[in-house]
Amino acid sequence: MLIYLISVLSNVTILLLIATQKSLHKPMFYILFSLPLNDLVGITAVLPRVLVDIVTQEHTVYYPTCVIQAFLIHMFGGGTLFVLAAMSFDRYLAICKPLRYHSIMTPLTVAGIILLAWGTDFILILVLFLLQLRIRRCRNVIQNMYCSNFALLGLSCGEDTTINNIYGLFITAFMQIVTIAVQLFSYVQILLTCVFNKQSNAKSKALNTCLAQLIVLGIYEFISMFTIITYRFPDVPSHARMAIGMSTFIILPVVNPFIYGMKTRDIRVTLLHVMRRKKTSPT
Repeated sequence: MLIYLISVLSNVTILLLIATQKSLHKPMFYILFSLPLNDLVGITAVLPRVLVDIVTQEHTVYYPTCVIQAFLIHMFGGGTLFVLAAMSFDRYLAICKPLRYHSIMTPLTVAGIILLAWGTDFILILVLFLLQLRIRRCRNVIQNMYCSNFALLGLSCGEDTTINNIYGLFITAFMQIVTIAVQLFSYVQILLTCVFNKQSNAKSKALNTCLAQLIVLGIYEFISMFTIITYRFPDVPSHARMAIGMSTFIILPVVNPFIYGMKTRDIRVTLLHVMRRKKTSPT
């Protein structure tokens, strides 16, 4: 429960800072707003339900509730990738095309980027779960601590789920290839700009701005890869597999706010300013 409260408090703090502080009303932070929002979706979809099951010792869930949880979990996974890609593209424009940045990143463009990230994620995951409608259910036991597309397919009556599996692999590959390609292009261009930029302060600002995003991406990809590997080897104990799977929805929502709070100067300065203002305000 403490982990959940820390995650909610820290992510809500980032959301409130961006929403209320005019110094953060910039394209970069409008896009960043989606990340703590996505983290709240991920950890809220999983952790409270697991904690309730542990406390009550009841391990039953209504099927519609299970589907909603699975949908939100998959939305969280894809949302992380798409939001990070959108953020990297924003940093590419800001660092590599500074003179054209504000003319390109208009409110309409920013809204379009955010809508594209969330909309693509939503449509891909919606189709994934619509394919569940063609499957008849004969089982009622899920071999996991939380619901997922894979777990729901395990409830089928032994029907052919090839289409579901192929589409699931397709959207996983699509999300990874597209988002990693965008980020690879953006960060290579940023690196080249830093190398050829003679102003050391510009290099330092650019690297600090992008470092937080690269750390988050590295953590996400490492955890995801480790989770996939554990499911590919049947010898891995089920409890270990479940624990690793749970870490996907716990680690990033907890560490992301602290990573961005420490590595993003504007957020750090704004938070300290708000805290000092609260202390010095008359009672």
